[in-house]
Amino acid sequence: MLVIFDFDGTLCDTRSTIVTTMRRTMEEMSIEVATEERCASTIGLKLADCFRAIYPDMTEERAEECATTYRRIFEESKRAIKPGLFPHVYETIVKLVEAGHRISIASSRSEKSLREFVEETGLEGKICYVVGADNVEKAKPDPEPVLKTLAALGEEAENAIVVGDMPVDIIMGQRAGVRTIGVTYGNSSREELEGAGAEWVVDDIATVVGIVESIGGR
Repeated sequence: MLVIFDFDGTLCDTRSTIVTTMRRTMEEMSIEVATEERCASTIGLKLADCFRAIYPDMTEERAEECATTYRRIFEESKRAIKPGLFPHVYETIVKLVEAGHRISIASSRSEKSLREFVEETGLEGKICYVVGADNVEKAKPDPEPVLKTLAALGEEAENAIVVGDMPVDIIMGQRAGVRTIGVTYGNSSREELEGAGAEWVVDDIATVVGIVESIGGR
């Protein structure tokens, strides 16, 4: 089976780094600084869309300026607030790979940033495919990231599953025709994930191994 993981809030605990960077960006861009909770609620969207979600009247050009500023600040922030994998993530991926399943990542983060994190967290060699925001025309919740992954790996939707912490992950998977698992330890609640239609909602990523084995085998 192909297991397509979201990255931020699912594999890696980047919330503090992301929120800190967003708020510093708002300060530098001289716009009203949103609360931590409001910033966190946009995790999973493309950067420019994060700012437009918080400031609906913001122009596309201004949102792109915010995104550019964010990227620069993030490089500084991630050194000061170094993100790490959530508990049981590494062991879970190792077990899935050893059982013969393929692992990929579909994220709204850039491909370059994703590959850097994959290397830094020791996941290199275990991830067979990566899709970042710059690899698709339409980001989550559009199904394109999943459909692109399926096409690249020659896999059928019925033999794939999406694992994510945000409703946009679940909706993306549903629209692509794959099964979905929501995780509660990231940036959304159980109620939000269930409301988005997740087939399973788990509190520990280690639970994913049993789910994958029960529905797919190899």
